[in-house]
Amino acid sequence: MDLIVIAGPTASGKTAVGIEVARALNGEIISVDARQVYRHMNIGTAKPTPSEQAAVPHHLIDIVDPDEMIDAADYARRAADTIEQILGREKLPVLVGGAGFYLEALFSGFSPIPAISEETRARVQGEADFDLQGCHARLARVDPCTASRLQPTDRQRVTRALEVFDETGTPISTFQAEPRQPPTRRSALWIGLQRERDELYERIDRRAESIVDHGLLEEVENLVNLGYGAQHTALKTFGYAEFLEVVAGQRPIGEAIQMMQQSTRRYAKRQISWFRNRCPDLQWYPAERAPRQIVTDFRVS
Repeated sequence: MDLIVIAGPTASGKTAVGIEVARALNGEIISVDARQVYRHMNIGTAKPTPSEQAAVPHHLIDIVDPDEMIDAADYARRAADTIEQILGREKLPVLVGGAGFYLEALFSGFSPIPAISEETRARVQGEADFDLQGCHARLARVDPCTASRLQPTDRQRVTRALEVFDETGTPISTFQAEPRQPPTRRSALWIGLQRERDELYERIDRRAESIVDHGLLEEVENLVNLGYGAQHTALKTFGYAEFLEVVAGQRPIGEAIQMMQQSTRRYAKRQISWFRNRCPDLQWYPAERAPRQIVTDFRVS
């Protein structure tokens, strides 16, 4: 095996397990988190602390600003390059995170969609701000195959499909039908961290409270002062979406915390379902015993 993947739902303990495994096996960590790629978003994303990042080298954290777009294909190319760099140092790449679509792009490949210009992206996003339903209707005319699979309210996917069509004149479904080439063909030991549902939900609720205690409100205020807001995809995620409303005076903190906890529990449920359905090679370990078991299994693999 060339590397280890440690996946699972949010709040399952992946960061601590990943660090312990990397230290035991002379490894370096590659973050597989769709939010930790963003700068200025440390508290709400539960980003590894400076001391944790000092204990083991971490990669693909803080690589773009919140108003920049990074898709699974871009992430996968960066991750593949990072894997080779780590192996070149005779270290073990340990991929840690819960972004299943990033892992899928890295190991199974992605559709060869050309880059989208900022001009096209801004135009389509403005169109969606004005009339999202109209965007879906336009998509149905130019790419009925894709439109039939998407809800009219699925802004991210509807606008992505329109951006691709407007930029290239070709439906996104055409690109998606082309053969995929995985950025890496390195072999991996696939591990999923498992906790009982009640325990996981309790950890999610406690972590939400801890995130607020450690300054989520101040972090969101700083993001707003830097010019970022609800118009940026990065800040539409749980924790940030609710506290943008707190900053705007539209929601009390107590209610925002409850909503954040609920949104995070739903996200964890979707992650578990995704991994069970899309990652048949994933071996599920009880989180408490995972570090020792992972080290043992890797050494005999």
